[in-house]
Amino acid sequence: MNSTFASALARALPSVGRQCQPRASFFRQTRALSTTPLLQARKTESQELERQLLGGNTSAPIGDNATEPALKSIMGGGNQSVSREYTQMVKDIEAKIQPYADQVPAHHIHVYAHKHNTIITLTRPNGSPLLSMSCGHLGFRKGKRAGYDSAFQLSSHVFAQIQERGLLMEIQNLEIVYRGFHQGREAFNKILLGNEGRNIRGLVTKVSDSTRLKFGGTRSPRPRRLG
Repeated sequence: MNSTFASALARALPSVGRQCQPRASFFRQTRALSTTPLLQARKTESQELERQLLGGNTSAPIGDNATEPALKSIMGGGNQSVSREYTQMVKDIEAKIQPYADQVPAHHIHVYAHKHNTIITLTRPNGSPLLSMSCGHLGFRKGKRAGYDSAFQLSSHVFAQIQERGLLMEIQNLEIVYRGFHQGREAFNKILLGNEGRNIRGLVTKVSDSTRLKFGGTRSPRPRRLG
């Protein structure tokens, strides 16, 4: 009974017995034979939009060369005028960076102020020594090498040797490296800021401290107590 009713209904309504098919889109309904005109229309619209964005002539061809005016304007290669504030800012930055870019490597004066002696060493930028002297080179012996007076005379003698040997012609920048906090350090500062260092302190570009600090480690010897 059911099969007879289904066959009768299929004959009466032929669309019921057919499988469902996807519905064609609106564009395919309007352009059922070919999609080429539709793609061409979309391409023309995109080209027109690109011309408007780039600010070029609408009759100019669209391609790789069309983006050159926009790129030139972005990179600053075009003929567009630049504001005075921007130009002044660039000049200020170049003026600040240029001295550091052309800076000559510095010579070093190492001042080792030990509790028993003072050693002053002048080195080239690569670290090779040019001059090295201690209080013992001036005739001080044993405990006399640790005093303020011996370090004062040593610093004055080293500055005189630098000028007599013509090393000032070679030195353009000078860096002072301290090590230790004993009397020799104060004596060297006194000479550098005094009349003996008038030709040398103008070359100083940097002052640093390389004093070694102890963190933990082995136990230090007991302090020596006299009396």
